[in-house]
Parts: sequence; structure tokens; C-alpha cells
Amino acid sequence: MKLTFLLTFITLLSFGQKEYHFSKKIMLSGDGKWDYMQLDENKNRLFVTHQNKVHVLDLKSDSEIKSFDNLNGVHGVALAVKHNKGYISNGMDNVITIFDYTTLDVLKTIKIEGKKADAIIYDSFSDRLFVFNNGSGDAVAINPNDDAIIGVLELGGAPEFTVSNQRGLLYNNNEDTQEITVMDSKTLAVTKHFSILPSEVPTGLAIDLENNRLFSVCRKDQNLVILDAKDGHIVQRLPIGAGTDAARFDSKRKLVFAANGEGNVNVFKQIDADHFEQIQDLKTVSGAKTMEFDSKTNRIFVSAAEFIEGTKNLKKGTFGVYVYSAD
Repeated sequence: MKLTFLLTFITLLSFGQKEYHFSKKIMLSGDGKWDYMQLDENKNRLFVTHQNKVHVLDLKSDSEIKSFDNLNGVHGVALAVKHNKGYISNGMDNVITIFDYTTLDVLKTIKIEGKKADAIIYDSFSDRLFVFNNGSGDAVAINPNDDAIIGVLELGGAPEFTVSNQRGLLYNNNEDTQEITVMDSKTLAVTKHFSILPSEVPTGLAIDLENNRLFSVCRKDQNLVILDAKDGHIVQRLPIGAGTDAARFDSKRKLVFAANGEGNVNVFKQIDADHFEQIQDLKTVSGAKTMEFDSKTNRIFVSAAEFIEGTKNLKKGTFGVYVYSAD
């Protein structure tokens, strides 16, 4: 234990990086499962999805300022700031809840085709919203001007998290086909398939826009797979914890984060475009597999509830967001 701590400290010191540590827990109401979080850098807010609601946190005070209730199996949140709108995917009934970005008032709901609306993203390049149906293997494209459906992309398998290169391409992890699907956000065509085998069950995905690198966290073999986003060749694989579901990249500090349900976040430092080294194994809490990162304040957020000892049952009234900082 002491040797591991010493080696970690030496590694962090050599990169000029302070170690992340637990800062606080923001308690939130309600019980049930949780999924994606969405950072709102413009207004310093954090959207936290939670079964039948979405909590909105003010990150200046680290307190809840709004709760979207009466949702149905919520998964993700996307923000179309240009249109002053936000979108919430409801996976149980494939309904998208649309709200006013400024006032946080619900504007309307729309029904989309497919099954289990999961990941959701606004692509500024094409000025379109994309909803990925994990249960029916497709993606629905929506025009945020009038919220009309403009097309469906057939992907197959089970689409998971998605990122944009902000130049016309979307990349989607597919946990059934063991690949990253590349899509043209304007023509709505699938253009490439990047295999991540022998790694399997890719979930969270992040992107380095400057170096054109993708970071795919894979649950089955517990690996972070780093790919060239141009041709899909794999440049490095690194071991991570069990039950992973989220990845983030901090372009300012050149760090990659992988959140794992076993109760840790693996932190990697970018040496160059093709080489990364783990610098910290941050202990969190069991079940904390989803994550968001605020580069402005250098803070990691994970959501979770406590489990009844010796079981997989959740302890009521224990859900919240755990905050880790490096100050």
C-alpha cells in the first residue's frame, strides 16, 4: 500500500499534476437508477439523470436549483444553446422532453420511433440533434428549429455513447458489434466501422479534437482503447476497472478519465498523441460508473447511491453526486 502510494505520488509529481481527492457529496432526492450527466459550461450547471427525473445543479453553490420530474427511464441530456433548448431522452417510452435552456421550463414532448432512447447529442456543425436507440439499433436525427424528425440512421447492435469531431462526423460506441460507428452528421450516412476487438462491450467514449484521438472504455475486458479517429487504427490499450460506463478527456491538462462501477476512476496522462500513462487510481464509491468533468474548476463528478450491505439493493435516500477535486 505504502509503495503504491509512493509510486503514484512520484508519477503525479513528475507530470506536475496534483492528486484528485474527495471533496463533498451533494445529496439529491429520489431513488432508482442513474445514467449520464451533462455539464453546462456556459451557465455553470450540471444535469444529473436519475430514473424518473433530472436534477439541475448550480456548480457555484453546488446545490440543486431545478428538478425535472415525472420522466420515464431517463438516460441523457443534450443542450442546443443556439436554440435556447435542452433535450432529455426517456428510454422507457421513447419520448424526448424539450425544455427552455434559460428558464428550465418544459416546452413540450415529442415521440420518436425506436426502442430505448439512450445517448443524446447536439451536433453544432450540422445543427442537429441525434438520439441513439440502444434497443432498436438506430439513431434519430431531429431539427432543433422545429423539433421535426428529419431522418433515421440504421446502425444495428446496441448504440451507446456518442461524440462529435465538430467537423461533420459523429462517433458512436456499439456494445453489441464491438466497434465504433462513424457517421456523417449532414448526409445521415454511416461512413466507417472501427473494430475495437479483442476488446468488447464499449460504453463510454471521449475525443481529443486536437490530436484526433478517440477514447473508448470497454466493460468486458476492462480496457481503455485509444484509436486514431481518421482511420480507426488502435494506438494503445490500457487496463481500467470493472463496470466502466463513462470516459472524459481534459484538453487543458491532457488527462483521460475512465469511471468504473467497481468504485474508482482511472486517470491517465497524455505523453503524446499515441502514448498515455496512468497516474492515479482514484477511489470513489461502488456503483459510480457515470461521470462528468469540469475543466474550469478541475473537478470530477460521479453519481451513485449506497447499497444495502451484502446486497445489490439500493439504500433509500442515499443518492447524490460525489465531487473530487485537485486543489
